Amino acid sequence: MTSIQDALAIIKKGTEEVIGEAQLIERLKEGRPLRIKAGFDPTAPDLHLGHTVLINKLKQFQDLGHEVMFLIGDFTGMIGDPTGKNITRKPLTREDVESNAETYREQVFKILDPEKTKILFNSEWMSQKTAADMIELASTYTVARMLERDDFDKRYKANQPIAIHEFLYPIIQGYDSVAMKADIELGGTDQKFNLLVGRDLQRHFGLPSQIVITTPLIEGLDGVQKMSKSLNNYIGITDEPNDMFGKVMSASDVLMWRYFDCLSFKTPEEIDQLAKAVKEGMNPRDAKFQLAEEIVERFHGETAAHAAKEVFVNRFKHGEMPEDMPEIELSADSEGVLIAHLLKAASLVTSTSDANRMINQGAVKIDGERLADREKRFQAGSHHVFQVGKRRFARVRVV
Repeated sequence: MTSIQDALAIIKKGTEEVIGEAQLIERLKEGRPLRIKAGFDPTAPDLHLGHTVLINKLKQFQDLGHEVMFLIGDFTGMIGDPTGKNITRKPLTREDVESNAETYREQVFKILDPEKTKILFNSEWMSQKTAADMIELASTYTVARMLERDDFDKRYKANQPIAIHEFLYPIIQGYDSVAMKADIELGGTDQKFNLLVGRDLQRHFGLPSQIVITTPLIEGLDGVQKMSKSLNNYIGITDEPNDMFGKVMSASDVLMWRYFDCLSFKTPEEIDQLAKAVKEGMNPRDAKFQLAEEIVERFHGETAAHAAKEVFVNRFKHGEMPEDMPEIELSADSEGVLIAHLLKAASLVTSTSDANRMINQGAVKIDGERLADREKRFQAGSHHVFQVGKRRFARVRVV
């Protein structure tokens, strides 16, 4: 049995904020499985590790014996989540929702136990609401309260349109917590307003208010901007094992600890022990090996994780990639940085013509893979190891 103190340490690990911590402790003391809610709009999911921060937290709740309710917002998806948007989002069709929901299932069950996960759709209760019911629900919140939301406030002050139905989104998301009788709701920091609406509405309908736990939006491999496919600073959960392993290893030693906190299933004590070992002289690379192996194993299995590590280590053994190399930061314009200019700026070649000649000769590699495209450009957020010939290396971040 996990003690209350140990369970609380696991629950809080890698989170941003716990609203209602005293309530959480009291509910843990009850000894019953708590009802854990996390909602996902079924926009086309192509998940990277940034998305899994929240899903990992759900898995930790499962391992502690609690009931995970994975809510697919098929009803709210037809409104379109306005969070962080400066324009009204296009609603999804029913066909979009069903297709994307199935893809979600395939991806999240790489982490969650399907036997212990309850999949729900909020159309189950929202589609039964009448127009009168919706008007009554809408009456629980004022326009002034809605404009407390940062994105709504910015759009209003900038004279950008806000459609009336967008105000319904957080109210319906909050009502989901009423219908599901959630004890705890998880969400990213950008969802805090919506999660708090759930607390308000549960009180309005005579239920105990849910505990709100927010998870961070983690930085990508550049260590600065939020992990994003559009910024090319991501680690995709469908990346090949060798690519996934190499990307984790390319993270800075500082970012590594952020990833341990948010992405690893190691206990806080285990992470503290690793950090202590590094301070006492252990190579940070060896700690990063453990992180990379754990993440690759989660999505590809133990055998693939060991093989990916072996491939990575062999590159060093055979002199293909040195452990220490210069780290360079380059600025990109809207079109990105052309490979020849990047190599010259990184002092890997003497000129752009020299760069093109080396590319033609097959002497240029990116992350160990040979490059043949002289028109290759690198956008802000990319982070790679560049090699020219056998001895010239640089780790380049494009910002």
